[in-house]
Amino acid sequence: MKRQRLTRQSWIDAGLDALIAQGSTALAAEPLARQLGATKGSFYWHFKDVPDFQKAVVKDWQSRAFADVVSALAEDGNAEQRLRQFGARILSDEQDPAMRAWALTAPTVARAVAQVDSERLRYTVNLLRHLGIKNPAFAQSCLGALIGLPQVRGDAAPAAAFDTMVDLVLALK
Repeated sequence: MKRQRLTRQSWIDAGLDALIAQGSTALAAEPLARQLGATKGSFYWHFKDVPDFQKAVVKDWQSRAFADVVSALAEDGNAEQRLRQFGARILSDEQDPAMRAWALTAPTVARAVAQVDSERLRYTVNLLRHLGIKNPAFAQSCLGALIGLPQVRGDAAPAAAFDTMVDLVLALK
């Protein structure tokens, strides 16, 4: 039986899945090759070494996170709807918390996360201004909630908790 040839993206996708499931220590050639039923040679065909692979994993996540902000900018709807949708997308991204955990021990990953956060914050500030909320600290609080809510186990789903926070802010403005 002939195996399907793995692409560079196949390895990156497997790396992201491994990062979510097992953390950054799983981002190595041998365990990923075993998981994919491939050889380490296939890994090294696509990547110079493990740090090159890890850099590709970070770049892939970062590119998709930036694309998500660009996509959000192009969406129709009022600012409130767009804020809720943007929050829901961030909260549904299982890779985001995994990247943040990795960023605690890897300065290059921390820089990539900070760049994504900067773009997300800029977008959130803009949405809130359209809602009449001009204090940029509130946008920072919203982003902080989106980052932290997946870590908090409670009765409400993270997206529902974020919606409740948005409701409260809109009622107070």
